[in-house]
Amino acid sequence: MSNLLKISTDNVVKKSSPKKSKTIFPDFEYPIAYCIAGVDEVGRGPLVGDVVTAAVILDPDNPIEGLMDSKKLSDKKRQLLAVQIKQHAVSYSIGRASPEEIDTLNILHATMLAMQRAVQGLNVTPDFVLVDGNRCPSFGSGGEIPSQAVVKGDDRVSEISAASILAKVVRDDEMIALDKLHPEYGFAKHKGYPTKVHLENIIIHGVLDCYRQSFKPVAKVLSSSKAFDNGEGY
Repeated sequence: MSNLLKISTDNVVKKSSPKKSKTIFPDFEYPIAYCIAGVDEVGRGPLVGDVVTAAVILDPDNPIEGLMDSKKLSDKKRQLLAVQIKQHAVSYSIGRASPEEIDTLNILHATMLAMQRAVQGLNVTPDFVLVDGNRCPSFGSGGEIPSQAVVKGDDRVSEISAASILAKVVRDDEMIALDKLHPEYGFAKHKGYPTKVHLENIIIHGVLDCYRQSFKPVAKVLSSSKAFDNGEGY
């Protein structure tokens, strides 16, 4: 765990405020490396379940059309691309951190740990790792694998896009499976994110073991339930 982190008015009345200009990122310049793995995560914001990561090494001789940020794809398209990624990638791996680890480490550190696990699970050791976002953990048993954080990498780097798609498909499928066990919570719709309906259902039906107890909405319900059990709610 020691190498877990190496953190990388005028007076004029206007009718409407101008829209913020969208930041346009330049084309990504790949590092000079023979074998590059892309890494991304899904599930930092939800109240329930694992944070899921994926690492993917693509095969340049078997390009996959349509790779992009998984959030911009339909569920059907993600599922189709996930199959292609598994079929054509040189290697891919899923990593995760449990709700207990998230509660113990905090969500950032748990995500970094899950990313490390994804890279460790590859059956081919990459020469370089590209991570979506603005920070990344160290990779390799001694941190010997160089890495780089790439802002908006899921839109700019094919390997990260592929990782984003795999991670989202895995986590969404797990939420759908959880919905079948506990349909009253609506997991298939909100995927564990703190929507209004989800928060209401937690209050009504209680907190399951798979919830992240350190997250404020969950902690609030647990605190209220404990107070009620102690007679403070009467």
